[in-house]
Amino acid sequence: MRLIVLLVTALALAAPAPAAKPKPKAPSLAELRTQVKKLTAERDELKERLSSMENLQQELAAALRSRDIAKEEALGARKELDRLKSTLSENQSSGETLIKELHDAKAGLAAAKEENGGLRRELGQLNARLAGQVGEGALVALTPDVSPARPMNIKKVTPTVKKVDRGVVVVNVLVNEAGEVLDTRLLQGLPGDGEWVQKANDACVEAARRLVFDPARTKDGVRVRVWQGVGFLLD
Repeated sequence: MRLIVLLVTALALAAPAPAAKPKPKAPSLAELRTQVKKLTAERDELKERLSSMENLQQELAAALRSRDIAKEEALGARKELDRLKSTLSENQSSGETLIKELHDAKAGLAAAKEENGGLRRELGQLNARLAGQVGEGALVALTPDVSPARPMNIKKVTPTVKKVDRGVVVVNVLVNEAGEVLDTRLLQGLPGDGEWVQKANDACVEAARRLVFDPARTKDGVRVRVWQGVGFLLD
């Protein structure tokens, strides 16, 4: 046992001593400045990120507030719409009744005005007859005391026809005191019964409806209604 201990001790004394660790080299001034510059850049970058995150949080909070306000406004608008729909539904029947009554009233007023105008014309004619004169708008026959209505645009409305012989078409027209044509009747058409003859006659009747007259007048200058013939020469 003692021999083993002596052997171990001898071996330990014979083993080389471990080498001493070298001392760390102190960083140079340039390296320290580089590290400080790097750390400063990292710090500035972290500050920018932090600022960006704060801005994003503020924008998110504002967006959430806007969303909540929009929800409240939409809810209020929906309630108002429901109220209006309910009111409209309740008043729909009464509104339709009012519209119908308004239309009926307008129609009645127009009819009353027309009737009033007719009565006034009749009254004027009666007063004129009592006074021995013809009232304005009275329907009279063409006599030497009545100058006939004079067409002013007959050249512009005379129709151009085809496939018919030369001839004259006479149309009887009722001209009122304003020179307007109220009615037309064919007095004399072209001879024959062909299709083109009928078309020519119809074209003359239609043209007579578009005539404008200087109205007929009595010898006292009163404008009256007359039936008189208008001739269209067809070439």
